[in-house]
Amino acid sequence: MPGADDPAAASAPPLLQVVAGILERDDGRVLITQRPEGKVYAGYWEFPGGKVEPGEGTFEAIARELREELSIEVVVAHPWLRRRFVYPHATVELRFLRIPRWNGEVHGNEGQAFSWELADAPAVQPMLPANGPILAALRLPFEYGLTQAVAVGVTAQLAALDTALAGGLRLVQVREPGMDADALAAFAREVVVRSHRAGARVLVNGEVALARSVGADGVHLRAAQLAQLAERPVFSLVGASCHDAAELARAEALGCDFAVLGPVAPTLTHPGAPTLGWAGFAALASTSTIPVYALGGMRREDLGRARTHGAQGIAFQRAAWTSIFPGDRP
Repeated sequence: MPGADDPAAASAPPLLQVVAGILERDDGRVLITQRPEGKVYAGYWEFPGGKVEPGEGTFEAIARELREELSIEVVVAHPWLRRRFVYPHATVELRFLRIPRWNGEVHGNEGQAFSWELADAPAVQPMLPANGPILAALRLPFEYGLTQAVAVGVTAQLAALDTALAGGLRLVQVREPGMDADALAAFAREVVVRSHRAGARVLVNGEVALARSVGADGVHLRAAQLAQLAERPVFSLVGASCHDAAELARAEALGCDFAVLGPVAPTLTHPGAPTLGWAGFAALASTSTIPVYALGGMRREDLGRARTHGAQGIAFQRAAWTSIFPGDRP
């Protein structure tokens, strides 16, 4: 470890621990504030927040910062992503928290402008570089549905998909191990057509060439593929299945947009298999620089619990279609 008199250590920019809060309105818009004159990057837009004071936890820090900057009282703040950025003046370790509930009206106490923006099309520019990837991550929904046509039949699965899409499902994975290649291609193509019509995105499990041929938005990499690939497949969206810290780190290094981590709880398909539990999931998710979905025994009612443990949301197979197959619950 470099000593205190090491020239490299002396010249390195200081490491700042910073929290940033993403205030989320019911209409899907998030709050972005403009850095006022006199601050580094004045005029740039960012998510509000500030430095963590000695002895503060992340919730205490973001609650204090938003009280001071915006005159609001944070009620609920979910841990989310960790990012590190090197600026000329400092290296910043950023902890992002998603805030769906607060009390009070927003006021710019430091004279800063603010705007409620859609994450996929912010009208304000320029954005602080650290926040660009965060806007992309905010486009990911809270639920990720995995198909099970082999188990229930193609016709039934497509009917279930239509119902789920009408109910708001916006991210779907075609995952059908054991399905004949021709049947899989036809099924995946139909899933893409129906999902795109509803404004949802589709990933194909493991099959890069198939994902391209059916017009999917991307591919979902199996854990075994992470170690084999030298670079990220060229798609607008790439997910990965992970089970431990090494696989999660590999998904990040490969440039995946998100990971699915589990199993968190026991499942019907893998009875007796080791599980992470919520504590284990939270420990891994807290180190992640990409959004992480909780997988394994998930039901819709687990979404709130997943978010309090740092999850982007939940990924599920059987429970994604329970309105159509109510007896097929995990």
